[in-house]
This record gives sequence, C-alpha cells and structure tokens, in this order.
Amino acid sequence: MRFELDEQHEAFRKVVREFAAAEIAPHSKQWDEAEEFPCATVLQMGELGLFGLPFPEEFGGMGGDFTSLCVAIEEIGRVDQSLGITLEAGVGLGINPIFTFGSAEQKAEYLPELIAGKKLAAFGLTEDEAGSDAAATRTRAELDGDEWVINGSKAFITNAGTDLTSLVTITARTGDSEISAIIVPRGTAGFEVEPAYRKMGWHASDTRGLVFRDCRVPAANLLGTRGRGFRQFLSVLDDGRIAIAALALGLTERCLELAVEYAKTRHTFGRPIGANQGIAFQCADVQVMADASRALVYRAAALKDAGRPIKQAAAVAKLYATEAAVSASRIATQVFGGAGFIEDSEVARLYRDAKVLEIGEGTSEIQRLVISRGLGLPVI
Repeated sequence: MRFELDEQHEAFRKVVREFAAAEIAPHSKQWDEAEEFPCATVLQMGELGLFGLPFPEEFGGMGGDFTSLCVAIEEIGRVDQSLGITLEAGVGLGINPIFTFGSAEQKAEYLPELIAGKKLAAFGLTEDEAGSDAAATRTRAELDGDEWVINGSKAFITNAGTDLTSLVTITARTGDSEISAIIVPRGTAGFEVEPAYRKMGWHASDTRGLVFRDCRVPAANLLGTRGRGFRQFLSVLDDGRIAIAALALGLTERCLELAVEYAKTRHTFGRPIGANQGIAFQCADVQVMADASRALVYRAAALKDAGRPIKQAAAVAKLYATEAAVSASRIATQVFGGAGFIEDSEVARLYRDAKVLEIGEGTSEIQRLVISRGLGLPVI
C-alpha cells in the first residue's frame, strides 16, 4: 500500500506551490485587509489550467484526475484560503454540475470559458431557512410557456457577484413536491446580486445573497432532470467535501510551519519557547493533525479516481480535516501569544478563515449524520 503521491502529482504540486508563492502569497495580506477579490490573479489561475484540472480535453480541460485538483486546492489554500475556496467552489459548485448533468447544448455554451478560468459560475442552494434542510426551499420556478419564471432568494453564495461571474445554477421548487436545478445567466432581468457580505474570514472571496423577482429564463435552462435538482446537487457534494478537506489541510500545514518557526525563533528566559514542553507538545499535536488529514484527504481522492463509492470517506475526511484546521489555527495563535492576536500576524488571518471550513458544504453535524448512517445506524 502506497502512502505517498506519485512523482507526477508531486511535480504538479511544485508548479502550483511556486505559482502560489510568487503570485498569491505576496498579496494575500493586502487582499484580506481591503476585502478585495483579485480578478487578475484568478485569471492567472485559469491560465495555469487549475479550473480545468479534472475535465476532459474536449472541453478545454487538462484531462487530469481528482487528486490533482486536491493538490492544487491544498497548495493555494496554504497561502490564501480565499483563493483556495474560489478555486474549489468554481470547479465543484460551478463547473461540475453543468459538466455532470448539462445537455450537450449547455456544455457547449458554458463549459469552455468556465474550464479555461475566464469566467466563474456559482451554485445557489442555501436560503435563509433552507440549507442542510434543503426540503425547506422556498424559491419557486413556474413554467410559463417556454420560460421559467423564478421568484425567491438565496444566501451565502460563493463566486456569485465577481466581475468574472457568468451564471448561477439555482435550486427552486418547480412543483409542490419537486426541486429542480435551473441555470440563470448573470444580467438576466429580475436577477439581482446583493452587496457582498462582511465576513469574519475569507475576506478576498466573493460571497453574496441573490434575489429573483419574476426572473425569466428559457425552459431549456433546466439542468438535468426536472424534480431531481437536490439529488443532483447531493451527488456532486461528496466531491466538494473532499476538496474542502484539502483546503483545510493546506491551512493546517501552514499553521504548523508558522508555529514551528516562531517556536524556534521567539526567546523567553534566555531560550527559544520551543524548548518548553508546553509549546513543543502543541506543535507535535498539529503535526499529527496534518498527517492524519493528509491521509484521509488523499485516501478519499484515490477512491474517487478509482470510481469507488466515496460518500463515507468524503464525510470522514471533511469532518476530521476541517475540525483539525480550526484546532491548528487556535494552537498556532496560542503559540504566538499576544503577537498572534494582532491582525498583522498571519496566524490571525488563518484563525479567522478556519471556522467556516466546519460549516460550508455540509456542517460537521451533517458529516456526523452521514457517517452514522453509513455505519447502519437508524439516525433521523
């Protein structure tokens, strides 16, 4: 049994790491402070092929595997979580539903620019009272001749309002007991993108609410099968959970690097603070978290690439890696002491960015529910 990625994946990691160090890391602090979405850098990520990693060459993709995508998200996430989630959501929530369920016409129209990273797509599932409980969806779409008329709203949608955003796929009630997915292009009359949220973390990521008021789109914009929108979303969400775990892994690794470096160079009472067991043992704990997270992430990615069931492995990876990232950021901040509480410290940004990892694309509670059911327990 192999416990390391192959040479091809490691060579790719080096390319992404060098790109992240040169083009992202020097600007992350500035973007975070200004709450600025860096369109030019996202376009560079597209030119590097990151948005097309797991998609076939016939659509302009790289023809790579899911493991390569996780490597890219991990490396981008090490230096900037906002750019990491932009990539993760752009691929997993933006492109993947259209690639998986779109008609030939929809794929031909939307995929080339999305896969090239020239445009971004978003997915609108969450509402003020419907997230994990997607059955509570209130947004409605009624068929009027050859058009869908959409009314409702969505909340906390990533990549929904950038200058690169071209469309949002939303879930809406198309009948009393059915939820369908519908593509809504940016600029459609009746489609309003609300101002960006002021968030605790992910300051350079775009997150907004959406409003639909008698918004009309062609009937042909139905994505996949009518009435199966939520089931379709669940089928692509497992991929996203592995990718979020990879993002969390990147954060944990960076916390470890920073904590160890500081523990070696910060001196008290005439010696480095890392000479104290209280500090050294905390760093050791983060090393364990990083190693365990890495094993779970790439085990789940390998299962995905092998075409094997991933629901349980994805939930386990997402649960552990995201909770580990929150713990790692707390520990790193503690190692830095007062310096870690100052916004100029990178660990302060990591601490702020970490928490949402336990929430987005399925909360920790939902992961525990999925895992429990996978164990055969009759959990309701």
